[in-house]
Amino acid sequence: QVQLVASGGGLVQAGGSLRVSCVASGSIFGINAMAWYRQAPGQQRELVATITRGGSTSYGDSVKGRFTISRENTKNTVYLQMNSLKPDDTAVYYCYAKRQIGTTTYDYWGQGTQVTVSS
Repeated sequence: QVQLVASGGGLVQAGGSLRVSCVASGSIFGINAMAWYRQAPGQQRELVATITRGGSTSYGDSVKGRFTISRENTKNTVYLQMNSLKPDDTAVYYCYAKRQIGTTTYDYWGQGTQVTVSS
């Protein structure tokens, strides 16, 4: 099992910045990608950013150029730096980990952290 604990959400004004963190613990061997998703009220969960074990990153169109995903392997932590925040970025942000053992893939989710951007 992998445990993911997200933190760092909060209230920020439009144009501001915020960084959320996700710490992975437990059976982290085999995690080959981690990501941030978000879900606004009444909307489907949306992929925000992904980082692979090799360090490759990808972003959703709505956050490209504003958000940066990174990781600190020694702390088993993934970060999402969010700049130039907009009210549309308001959502619960969830950390996700994909773990592959042989031919079996396991999906893990953190508990979510609320990000609210005021106009």
